[in-house]
Amino acid sequence: MAAGTVRGRRKGRSKAKLIFFGIEMIIILAMLVVLYLVLNKSSEGPKMAELDPQVLEIHEEVQQLKEEGGTMQGYRNIALFGLDAETDDQLYKNSHSDSIMIASVNMDTGDIKLVSVYRDTYLNLAGSDNNYWKATQAYFAGGAEQAVKMLNMNLDMDITDFVAVGYKGLRGVIDGLGGIYIDVDSVELQHINNYQIGISNVLKCDYTPVRETGYQLLDGMQATAYCRIRYGGGDDYKRTARQRKVLMALEERAKETDLVTLTKVFNDCIGDIYTSLDSGDILDLLADIGKYSIVGQDAIPQESMRVPEEIGAKGSCIIPDSLEDNVVWLHGFLFGDEDYKVTESVKECQKQIEADTAPYMDK
Repeated sequence: MAAGTVRGRRKGRSKAKLIFFGIEMIIILAMLVVLYLVLNKSSEGPKMAELDPQVLEIHEEVQQLKEEGGTMQGYRNIALFGLDAETDDQLYKNSHSDSIMIASVNMDTGDIKLVSVYRDTYLNLAGSDNNYWKATQAYFAGGAEQAVKMLNMNLDMDITDFVAVGYKGLRGVIDGLGGIYIDVDSVELQHINNYQIGISNVLKCDYTPVRETGYQLLDGMQATAYCRIRYGGGDDYKRTARQRKVLMALEERAKETDLVTLTKVFNDCIGDIYTSLDSGDILDLLADIGKYSIVGQDAIPQESMRVPEEIGAKGSCIIPDSLEDNVVWLHGFLFGDEDYKVTESVKECQKQIEADTAPYMDK
């Protein structure tokens, strides 16, 4: 596929959308679930969902390779979605997954690797035979189930679990923990307060401007605005990196917080969590919480294997220059399988992506 150039800038949205999560946050939230249920003696908890593995587009070759002792054996892969949901109903459908991550956990070592999937990546949305558009549209169309199908179908994954978080929770979590420490540079300072204005309009609350650069304590509004910054170089690619930076700071802060405070924080955001993880899953994660650590993080499509382009009415998209090469990279990064052979399904998706986007690419 020939390399292309950007034909138009993406316009910033007026509505603030909050982005946060990662496997460490799943563990933190899981811990809070248990604490809340025990200390409050309540059956209330996160909104639960059950996904049927038989309908999640896990390719037969992928499943067979895992069962035969292939490189995916011993790993648990979980999809993480950050939604622009404004109501409880939108946690289930009709909201965009503006952050999409895969958390891959080595169950023997506790090592965790995070891979972001850029929201505008042009992929098969898994809803029908020829349904290609931005990855973020899968959750809007069919909720968590279709979004998980999309990841499995395009990337040769075996994901059967997910965690989705609506925008209401992030500000409260960060404020409940007393804020997080972030190093704000001069470019970020130019934009962070503008994003605070948009978020304050949505949440109908005040905000405190950030007035200087450097390593400093940010409150919930400020940190949320920080991970929304899209301009000043890097666009969505740099924004994704900021999101991971906020995640790591949030994890560090949470681990320093006492259990009573953590319980109160979870009590405040309990209604904004939608997940397939049941109590058994949660307890399994808690059993060895000390052994888990993030050892690597990245994003897909890779910089050398993507082309940003306007695709007619479908808008500005990120085109995998070769979906097959990106999937090979992904399996090498997550599982150490540098010689991974993609399935025929991935090859078919690649052919369709090339056919759909070729008329729009600069020659």
